[in-house]
Amino acid sequence: MRFPIVIEPGDATTAYGVIVPDLAGCFSAGDTMDEAMDNASEAIALYLEESLLEGKALPQVGSLENHRSNPDYEGWIWAMVDVDLSKLESEVKRVNISVPARVLGLVDIAAHQAGRNRSQFLYESAVLRIERELPCP
Repeated sequence: MRFPIVIEPGDATTAYGVIVPDLAGCFSAGDTMDEAMDNASEAIALYLEESLLEGKALPQVGSLENHRSNPDYEGWIWAMVDVDLSKLESEVKRVNISVPARVLGLVDIAAHQAGRNRSQFLYESAVLRIERELPCP
């Protein structure tokens, strides 16, 4: 999902500040424009995750055009950032996979040593691998 953000320009001594107008109290910063946008995406994901944990519904996202008319942000830079909401889904889906018995035995040993069950271990291992190898999962 794409979220509009507004960025207060930084300089050599001041970080770029970021506000997410649709999420009251959600803000971030970065030493560069790119870092500020990356940090904003992370801040939005954390904000939404916390909202869901508190039982709140996900907020409606306003259009960039509507936000641009806000005089509080005159002279600031507007941008859109993507946030992968699939990471916030809580519905668990059962899947059927095939692996060699030897590998399954190793998974079970590793899961036990990590204090996890097989499903938790496979899930966490997959997420770590995806985050490490794919630039934008």
